[in-house]
Order: sequence, then C-alpha cells, then structure tokens
Amino acid sequence: MSTFEDIIVDREGAVLTITINRPEAGNKLRVQTCLELVDAIRMLRLDPSLRAAVLTGSGDKFFCIGGEHDETTSVDPSQVIPIVDVYQAIDTVPKPVIAAVNGFAVGGGNVLANVCDLTIASENAVFRQVGPMVGSFDAGYGTWYLEDSIGRKRAKELWYINRKYTAEQALGLGLVNEVVPAGEAVARAVEVGTEIASRSPIAIGALKSAFSARHNGVSGQARLAHDQYLTLYLQTREAHEVSTAFNERRAPDPDQFWQ
Repeated sequence: MSTFEDIIVDREGAVLTITINRPEAGNKLRVQTCLELVDAIRMLRLDPSLRAAVLTGSGDKFFCIGGEHDETTSVDPSQVIPIVDVYQAIDTVPKPVIAAVNGFAVGGGNVLANVCDLTIASENAVFRQVGPMVGSFDAGYGTWYLEDSIGRKRAKELWYINRKYTAEQALGLGLVNEVVPAGEAVARAVEVGTEIASRSPIAIGALKSAFSARHNGVSGQARLAHDQYLTLYLQTREAHEVSTAFNERRAPDPDQFWQ
C-alpha cells in the first residue's frame, strides 16, 4: 500500500480501509488530507481485486469534525480545502464506500458520512451539522444528498437548528444504516463490505452509477453509459465484428450480431 501523511490505507481481502489519521485535530480535513483521500479512492477504482472500501477516523472519539480552515480574511485559492473532490470521488467510484462512524461526525464530517453509500455507526457516535454556527455551509452534496437520506424537513432541521443527534436518533432519521457497540463500527463495516464483494461487481457498479446519475446531470448519465453499458457492449461479438469489419474495410456480418 502507498504511504500517506494524513491517512492510513490498508486492506482486508477485497475491502480497502481508509482511515483519516489526524486524531489530535479531530480528524479534520485539510488540503493534504483531501488530496490523499482522492488518491485512495482512485486506488479503489483501479484495482479490480478491491470491491468495496471502508472510510473511518483514527481513534475512538472522532470520525471527522469538518475542514481545517485558515482564519484569515484573505483566502489563498490554493489552500481552499478541495472537499468537493472527495465527495465526488466517493460518489462516482463504481464500488461501494461504507462510512464507519466511530465518534463525532460534524460539519463536513457529517456530509462525508452521508455521501458514502452506507453508514455504520458506533453507539457513541454523534452527528451534527454546524455550518451556520461557524459561518459556513454546504449547498451541494451536503443538502441534496441529506434530503435524499432523511427528507426535506429533517434536512432543513439539521442545517438550520444545528442539533446534536445520537447514533440511535440518527438511525431513526435514516442518517445511518446500523448502530453497533462502541469500537465495532470498522469491523462491522468491513464485514458488510466483504458481503457486498461477493455480489456481481458489474451489477453493483451499475446500481451505484444509477443512484448517482439523478443528481449529476450529463456527467452522471455519461458515467452510467460509459463506465457500465459501454464497457459491457465492448465485450460483445457485435462490437468486435463491427470494429474488425471497419479495420478490414468490409461490411460487418449481421450474423455476428446479438451473440
């Protein structure tokens, strides 16, 4: 596995585990963290032996409490945290990413957990959206996908009122899929990932692309069509015959179609 500064990457069978390793900072995301997370998701995409990933935070107190912003009024564009790149990488990789929330999931950390395909929470997990309290907001993945998960009124409640929610409350809202005893979220997430890994990877990839396409316009449709349908089509005898005929400067043989 590659060596990173802000994250730890490991694997168990077909499941890649990605751990944000900044516990002294609440596992906050900085520019370096985001770049490394995108690289880790790229590893998941490119390795055919990997079928799923688990995303978690180091320690037993924090999953991730958002982004680490410079408190100056003049913002260097190169230092703006590229968190949307992380959300997009998770959302578009044709393999499931499971959040193992082992503590506080706050602000961008709450969005991060929700953007993942599934969320397993330890009983000590706490979920909170704090954007308006700290002069921030997420008017994209953090709103649209939250509305999908818990409904419009509840999503507005999280963003406008900024309450804390326990793991059990989050389960009741639909923010998480399952609650497990403290310290067991990662193990359970790996177990779920291993179970998914036994399913058809083409079917899982197509389903994920279909779920993502609705909110991603032409790029979402393109990914569904290119990454899934075109990939399958190129393996057919029809595609082979048409391509071969073109290269041989002849008409394709229709008898080779639909095989």
